[in-house]
Amino acid sequence: MAGLSTLILLLCAAKDVMPSSSHWKPTWPSYRVPVILPQSTLNLDKPQFDAEARLEVVSPCGPACHKSSPLPTYEEVKHYLSYETLYANGSLTETEVGIYILSNSADGSQGKSRTKRQIYGYDSRFSIFGKDFLLNYPFSTSVKLSTGCTGTLVAEKHVLTAAHCIHDGKSYVKGAQKLRVGFLKPKYKDGSKGANITNSAMPEKMKFQWIRVKRTHVPKGWIKGNANDIGMDYDYALLELKKPHKRKFMKIGVSPPARHLPGGRIHFSGYDNDRPGNLVYRFCDVKDETYDLLYQQCDAQPGASGSGVYVRMWKRQNHKWERKIIGIFSGHQWVDMNGTPQDFNVAVRITPLKYAQICYWIKGNYLDCREG
Repeated sequence: MAGLSTLILLLCAAKDVMPSSSHWKPTWPSYRVPVILPQSTLNLDKPQFDAEARLEVVSPCGPACHKSSPLPTYEEVKHYLSYETLYANGSLTETEVGIYILSNSADGSQGKSRTKRQIYGYDSRFSIFGKDFLLNYPFSTSVKLSTGCTGTLVAEKHVLTAAHCIHDGKSYVKGAQKLRVGFLKPKYKDGSKGANITNSAMPEKMKFQWIRVKRTHVPKGWIKGNANDIGMDYDYALLELKKPHKRKFMKIGVSPPARHLPGGRIHFSGYDNDRPGNLVYRFCDVKDETYDLLYQQCDAQPGASGSGVYVRMWKRQNHKWERKIIGIFSGHQWVDMNGTPQDFNVAVRITPLKYAQICYWIKGNYLDCREG
């Protein structure tokens, strides 16, 4: 019975709603997601904040390794989706969750690490310059974490990022207690804030305006003592800001199968370390996928970790095109492909279960999280 429950939970897949006419548009599939609700909360000892922040995660477990791994049991899934919450005052709690299916639809559809290589051939990244681009959607949704990573605005007060930007799998990183999120803003020569811009107040360059983080959620699936093992599947975290950011944000969505992505491509922007002060945009093809991960060769450097991976597809219900975050850029993997070493960059997919969890963190009401 537990095995059947696990299969239902893990294979909650899309009801394919893509049109078959000659005027085909890449369309967001319709998902019915499970419900994830807190069951109990326990106070933990205050963390030491003694881990070094690592701006990338490296794992030797490639697609074949992940695909051959046994499915977790129902109890294991509940444990992985339980979470720790870190507050600005340093207090820490652990919340156990329950998982429920409220819908009848459950149609299913080792090597040596090389941590520096994340550029594949010609560097295809684009630095985004000028406030007309940086301050406009979708680039304006990318923010910088004070620990050095990137995040994406996904609600009025919430930022989605990678768990390893906050926690190394064993301990919270230095600076996590006083975590801040930076927003690019124009810096004007005369010190004005940009209202009623005249020739004497033209922007000279961009600067970061910082907002403190109120609390941080990290799934227990990441906190397993080995961040470089298969725990990469849970390399995501949600930050709640102390005040609203007042910018347009990008919604999260359940990751469709790679074959349904427009052109098979994904997009993301981040603050790569080798281009300090620049927001760097890139797009590339998805090369492979597992249930939890997307394997691609988007050029990236440390600092881009935590970037929201997004695509633009047709939203049939609203009759419009819509971008959604379908994953979080995590890090780098060296993969043995039929005896030949090959590099991949990896993004954590937002599965129906992860969508239910992240959406609940944001909204606090599962009724607002039924459609992925």
